[in-house]
Amino acid sequence: MKAYAQIISFLLILLAIYLSFDTAMPTYKKDADQSLTTFSTDRALQHVETISEQPHGVGFKAHETVKKYIIEQLTQLGLETSVQKGYSAGDWGNFSKAENIIARIKGSQPGKALLLLSHYDSSPHSSLGASDAASGVATILESVRAYIANGTVPKNDIIILISDAEELGLNGAELFVNHHPWAKEVGLVLNFEARGSGGPALMLVETNRSNGILIKEFIEADPKFPVANSFYYSIYKILPNDMDTTIFREDGDIEGFNFAFIDDHYDYHTVKDNYERLDRNSLAHQGSYLMPLLEHFSQADLNDLKSLNDFVYFNVPFFKFISYPFEWTWPMFFLALAMMLALLVYGFKIKRLDLKEIGKGFLPLILALTINGLVGWYSWSVLKWIYPHYKDILHGFTYNGHYYILAFVLFSIGSCFWVYHKFRKISISNLLVAPLIIWLGICWGLTTYLPGASYFVLPLYALLGTFLISLNQEKPNVYILMILTLPALWLYTPFIQMFPIGLGLKMMVASTVLTTLTFLLLLPVFASYKNKERIAYLAFLLFIGFMVSAHLYSGFTSENAKPTSLLYVLNTDQKRAQWATYENELSTWTSQYLGENKKRPDSLSFFKISSKYSTGFTFVADAPIKELLPPKIEITLDTVIGNKRMFELCISPQRDVNRLDVFTNELNILEAKINNVALSDHYLSHRKGGKLITHFISDNDFTEIQLSIPKDESLKLTLYEASNDLLDNPSFSIPARPEATIPMPFVLNDAVLLIKTIKF
Repeated sequence: MKAYAQIISFLLILLAIYLSFDTAMPTYKKDADQSLTTFSTDRALQHVETISEQPHGVGFKAHETVKKYIIEQLTQLGLETSVQKGYSAGDWGNFSKAENIIARIKGSQPGKALLLLSHYDSSPHSSLGASDAASGVATILESVRAYIANGTVPKNDIIILISDAEELGLNGAELFVNHHPWAKEVGLVLNFEARGSGGPALMLVETNRSNGILIKEFIEADPKFPVANSFYYSIYKILPNDMDTTIFREDGDIEGFNFAFIDDHYDYHTVKDNYERLDRNSLAHQGSYLMPLLEHFSQADLNDLKSLNDFVYFNVPFFKFISYPFEWTWPMFFLALAMMLALLVYGFKIKRLDLKEIGKGFLPLILALTINGLVGWYSWSVLKWIYPHYKDILHGFTYNGHYYILAFVLFSIGSCFWVYHKFRKISISNLLVAPLIIWLGICWGLTTYLPGASYFVLPLYALLGTFLISLNQEKPNVYILMILTLPALWLYTPFIQMFPIGLGLKMMVASTVLTTLTFLLLLPVFASYKNKERIAYLAFLLFIGFMVSAHLYSGFTSENAKPTSLLYVLNTDQKRAQWATYENELSTWTSQYLGENKKRPDSLSFFKISSKYSTGFTFVADAPIKELLPPKIEITLDTVIGNKRMFELCISPQRDVNRLDVFTNELNILEAKINNVALSDHYLSHRKGGKLITHFISDNDFTEIQLSIPKDESLKLTLYEASNDLLDNPSFSIPARPEATIPMPFVLNDAVLLIKTIKF
C-alpha cells in the first residue's frame, strides 16, 4: 500500500470532493406511481409544465391563464381560495397591479400561522419561468396535496400565498404584508425560489434579529439534504436583498427561510428557463425540504421565533447539519492560536523548526497566491476580449461557464504544485508555518467581521494536527493526513464552484484564490508526493484541455442561444425614429436593421431604461417613421399652494402597451403618488438617472400621477411608452429570430418604444 500511497491518496481526495457534491441533494427517480401521501417529483413536474408553457409576466396574456390554473389546483384540494388585488410600488419605483393567490388550511389551535410562499409571475418579457418560480409553486402545490392526503390536522393555520409581481419589485409581497389582515397572523414564512435551472437548493435564513431558535427548529425538522451555511447567512444579512421574504422581514418583522437553487445560471430569466431544462434533482430537493418542514412547523410553536443568539452552522457529507453558538467562535479561535503557539515553541525546542527556513516557506505561498489571484482577477476580462459576444450574456455566466471554472481551478492547482516543487528542499514542518499563519489571520478576520464564517477555523484545527504529526514523524502516514484534509475538502470545494456561478465569471478570482488557500490545507499530503512537477504539468495540460473544450462550446446553438435585442424607438418630440439594441456583438438578425448604419447613441439622447444591470443601448440606426398613437395626457391640476407647486395628470395609452417609464428633469420631488399609491420618501431621495416611476401595465391601464415640488422649480416629464409586440405588430414585418438566438433578458426587448416630453 505504501508504494501506491500517492495514487490512492489522490484518488481519495477526488472521492471526497465528489461526495461533497453528490450527497448534497437527492437523485431524481420516476415516482408518479408512488403513494399519494408522499411528495412526487413527477406530479410536481406536471404543474411546472403547465405553468411554464408561455411567458406569463404581469400584463401578459398567459398571466391570467396561470393564475386560473393555480386557483383551480388549490380548489381541487378543497381549499377556499381568494385573490388579493391592488397596486404597489415598493422601494424600487417599479409600479404594478398585483394579484396574489391566497388559500388557508385551518389549524386546531389558535396562534401564529405558517405561510408557504412562492411567486407565479415570470420575468418580462420572454422568460418561461419553469424554475423561477413555477418550480416553487409546484413544490407547494404537491406538498400541500400530500400533506392533506395524510389526513394530518395541523396545530397551526397554514396560509398558502402564491404572490404576484415578484419579478417587478416584490410588489405582491408588499401588497400582502402591508394590506392583508392575515399578514399579522403569520409567524414564519417558507419561500421557494430559483436563480437558475439547476443545482442544490440553498437555505437562507431571513430574520431581523438572530437565528438561534430558527436553526434549532430547522435541525429538529430534520430535512434529509440540508444545504446551508452561516457564511452565506452573514453575507446575506449585510447585502441588499431582493426576495419576497425581505418584505416580510422589513415591513412585517416576520421570520423566514428561503430555499433557492442557483446553478445553470445561464437560463435565468430567459426563454430557456423551460420545463425540459429544469433539473429534476433540484425540484426533488425542494420537495425534500418542504415535506419535513411542513410537518414540523405546522405543529411547532410559531408565536415567538425571535432570538438573541446566533448560531454558526454548515452542512457536510454524512454528518448532515452541524451548528454551535456564536459564543464559541472566539474561544475556538483563541484555542487555535494557543495550539499554534504551543506547537511553534515545541518545534523550536525539538529543533525541527528553523526561523530562516520558515521565512523561505512564505515565498511559495505568496507566489502561488499572487499568480492565481492575478489569473483569476483578469480571466473574465481576457475571455471577453477573446470572445466579445460574451458581453451579451449580461449576468456574466456563460453556457460553457462550468468548463471555465474547472479550467481555472486546474490552473491554480497546477501553479501551486509547480511553485511548491521549486521549494521542495524546505522541510514540511517549516513549510507549514506560513499556511498556518495566513489561515490564522483569515480566521481572525472572519471571526471579527463575518462571524458566520468563523467555522473556517475547523480545517485550521486539522492543519494543526498535521503540523503536530510532521514535527514528530519524518514520514507520516499519508492516509491519516488524508483524513485530516476532509474538513477543508468538504467545506470549501462547494464555494470554489458556486462563487462564479452565483456572481458571474467576473468572480473567478474567488475560485482561484480559494483553491490556493485550500491547497495550503492539503499541503501535508501533497508534500509527500515525489512527482509534484509532473502533477503540475498534468494540471496545466488539463487546464488547456478544458479551455479547448470551453472554446468548442463558446459559440451559440439552438440549445445554447445568443441573447439578442431589437427595439423600434419613435421620438415624437424630434419626429425621429431609430432602431436600437443592447447587443455588443450584433447578430445577423439584428444586423438587418443596425448593420452598416449603426452608431453609438448619444449619451444625452436617451434615459437609461430601468433594468436589472442598468444596461444602456449599445447601438442605434435610423428607422422609418411609423404612425403610432401617442399616449393621451390630461392635466387636471397645476397650482401653487404655499411653498409647493402641485401637479395632477393622467396618462392613458391609445395602443396596447406593457410598460411606461416616466423620467423627470433634475429637481427635488417632495411628494409623489401613482394611481393614489404614495412613493416612499426613501425612494424619492435615492432615485437615480431621473427615473420617477416604471409602470408595468395590466389591461392597458392608465397612469395617474400626483406630484409636489418646490414652487420655484419647473417640471419636465419624459415618457417612454413601450409595447413588447415588435415581432407581431402589424405596422412592422420583423422576421422571426433564427434558432440559435433568444430574446436578451433583463432589458426592455422586442419593443415598440414611443418617447414624448411634457413641460410645465
